[in-house]
Amino acid sequence: MSATIQASPVEKLSQEPLPTGDSCVLVIFGASGDLTKRKLIPGLYNLACEGCMNPQFEVLGIGRTAMSSEEFRKKSGEAAGKSRDARDFSESGWEDFEQRLDYMVGDINDPNFYPRLRDRLQEMERSGSSPNHLFYVSTPASVAGPIIEGLGAVGLNRRDHGWTRIVLEKPFGRDVESAHALNDIVRGVFDEKAVYRIDHYLGKETVQNILVFRFSNSLFEPVWNRNYIDYVEITAAETVGVESRAAFYEETGALRDMVANHLLQLLALTAMEPPVAFDADSVREQKVQVFRSIRPMSVEDAARFTVRGQYGSGMIDGKQVPGYRQEPGVNPNSTTETYAAVKFQIENWRWAGVPFYIRTGKRLARNLTEIRVHLKPTPQALFASTSSAIDPNVITISIQPDEGISIAFDAKRPGTQVRTVTVQANFSYQASFGSKGPVAYETLLLDSMRGDATLFTRRDEVEAEWRIITPIEEAWAQLPTRDFPNYAAGTEGPAAWHELLENRGNAAAHAIGRDSLA
Repeated sequence: MSATIQASPVEKLSQEPLPTGDSCVLVIFGASGDLTKRKLIPGLYNLACEGCMNPQFEVLGIGRTAMSSEEFRKKSGEAAGKSRDARDFSESGWEDFEQRLDYMVGDINDPNFYPRLRDRLQEMERSGSSPNHLFYVSTPASVAGPIIEGLGAVGLNRRDHGWTRIVLEKPFGRDVESAHALNDIVRGVFDEKAVYRIDHYLGKETVQNILVFRFSNSLFEPVWNRNYIDYVEITAAETVGVESRAAFYEETGALRDMVANHLLQLLALTAMEPPVAFDADSVREQKVQVFRSIRPMSVEDAARFTVRGQYGSGMIDGKQVPGYRQEPGVNPNSTTETYAAVKFQIENWRWAGVPFYIRTGKRLARNLTEIRVHLKPTPQALFASTSSAIDPNVITISIQPDEGISIAFDAKRPGTQVRTVTVQANFSYQASFGSKGPVAYETLLLDSMRGDATLFTRRDEVEAEWRIITPIEEAWAQLPTRDFPNYAAGTEGPAAWHELLENRGNAAAHAIGRDSLA
């Protein structure tokens, strides 16, 4: 049995004012695409409303779709008005913001396009636009190389006056070889300090709070190691299916889509050593050391320590939904995984013997992204004469949908006998601060304008992630094809996930682990 208590009331604090970005022209490749409409434009609109935009900030959208700048502004406004990310959207606010938007038709695979882009930017500068250029590659990774080389061919990679930076969206390659090849292209054109490889999870408030929670609280820092922690779970569960991303997902799968970047980043922040400073090089160096401490898996390891799954039809929110193979655009015999779970071992002094369980899946029972740190149980001799079982302490860092931190600990139940109950001390961002902070893309867009790369990934970091993931993909290709589908939509996923936890020989911990999706 468990109960919930609230932590001591925290006086509601106002949000800190956000800094102002540098002046720049933001050039978005793929401006007519889904990411620009759903995330980039709403995020930029919010930043403008918050007063974070330099007066000399403009957007130049690049896309194949033929339309005028006026049409681009209209479509962007319609998308922003429908977006949940565009806070306090208003017609008057949009009229002010849209004056910053322009559009240019261009085929990014055509080398003749880039001289025209250079001429357009030079013309804008002569008319009073900023000399600083921020290129955002919001396109599939397969065309990132030609864009980078095209910019370099016409000298847009460097400036005699002002700065040039480039933002690259994930996935950054699809394995070690392709990531290394793309990095070589980038290195041949741009200085590494000008390259911002984006992972939007790193822009989430609670993800940034992991390091503050770990390293600024003497209550937790001393026990954050193998002596006190039993195991760690990192979960990213979704109720949605593949929606309109079938073509992408068929080529990618859950392991590449989520584990290879987002969830490995959460693992690194949970496991890393304290950096000497909260700056880009110090933080990223410690994350790389974590990845280097994870031994690549053999085929035998992958068979024992990974779980693949694919959802079949089932019930979500009381409605019947189709299985993955029945989704539009999906091969009816597809063996692409929509669920992936991996047991990682970090072979260093702090974490030797502590398993890290990562799992992600679509069409699961609920939307949930969280980190659960399970501490080892205390000796039970003191309570041996009672019938009460003492549950181990659990620290839960909730990333979405409800951002916050909770701590499960044991307390005596009121009465004349010694009986225990598990209670929760809860911290909520919403309850404590009254409003949500900037969404992830706002934070990362603003950081890229300011030249702060702390929340972006470095070249060696990306390749280190793929050195972990690629052997698993290769092992899965050699192992027998799974009998898909192997879990129904609306459930917790494949039964093999529970078996992976049960093999630890800790039934109590297994029960706690299941609660996160129950």
